[in-house]
Amino acid sequence: MQNTLKASVSFEGVGLHSGAPAKLVLRPAAANSGICFKRVDIALGNTVIPARWDQVERTALCTRLVNEASVSVSTVEHLMAALAGCGVHNAVVEIDGPEVPIMDGSSAHFVREIMRTGLQRLGAPVQALQVLKPVTVEVDGARATLLPSDHFTIEFNIDFAEQGIGQQSRKMNLRNGAFARELCDSRTFCRRVDVEAMQSNGLALGGVPGGNAIVFDGPNVQAGDGGLRHTDEPVRHKMLDALGDLALAGAPIFGHYIGDKAGHSLTNTLLRALFAEKDAVRLVACDPIMTARLPGQGLVWSEIPKQVRRAA
Repeated sequence: MQNTLKASVSFEGVGLHSGAPAKLVLRPAAANSGICFKRVDIALGNTVIPARWDQVERTALCTRLVNEASVSVSTVEHLMAALAGCGVHNAVVEIDGPEVPIMDGSSAHFVREIMRTGLQRLGAPVQALQVLKPVTVEVDGARATLLPSDHFTIEFNIDFAEQGIGQQSRKMNLRNGAFARELCDSRTFCRRVDVEAMQSNGLALGGVPGGNAIVFDGPNVQAGDGGLRHTDEPVRHKMLDALGDLALAGAPIFGHYIGDKAGHSLTNTLLRALFAEKDAVRLVACDPIMTARLPGQGLVWSEIPKQVRRAA
């Protein structure tokens, strides 16, 4: 069955790029509503923004949603990953600013509070998207692919010249709460030279190196007092981002996603290609066995990361 939240839950923080403070409230929603954002700081006009692939204004640094009235909200990917990873299918996200709070740079705080609040089962089956044939997009040596599968799997490969990152690869089936256990506490990361370039251009104003963003400078890593939470935290965070961006498909996906040096924009391009390709995807009503294979099913409180953990 579809899920929503048992009660509303609130978050406060600043946006990673804008530095603007924002309060965000997740509210329950009826079955088949999906996820939508609502800008409560704007009094007039259409302030509702559906969390959907065709509302994305593609950028390299984050995922930004814009509606027909040019009302927007940015950096939605970590929250969308938390909602998808916890199995929340319907919710209204009220926000009083232009950017989702970055929190600690991961999805962990969102996941903990969603699970603390609890989920309400709704009287409607989960509608999922079943990938029927391979779809691939490629830009400047980066590639993103969706393959048919009866599960939802994310596979990611990165290759950075920065010594502290290098080559990293990981593949994971997202069933049985795997997102919350293995990916949700992995933080956003960047290189020192990128931070300086972004800040000189008025971006990353809410970034706190070592606090809500891991900063790599050659072999040196600035990742807060606890250090890296996983030895391969960068590729895990890229998988987290991919889940959040794929959640904008509008329904859970049965498919195998492969990202090779992919980012937010390319994953959105992949979704556009998927829906443009004839007979590449179909909407299916999930029976209990199919539902059990989706992210968020089988997650229990004791498995959620409770505090910063350092990689062994």
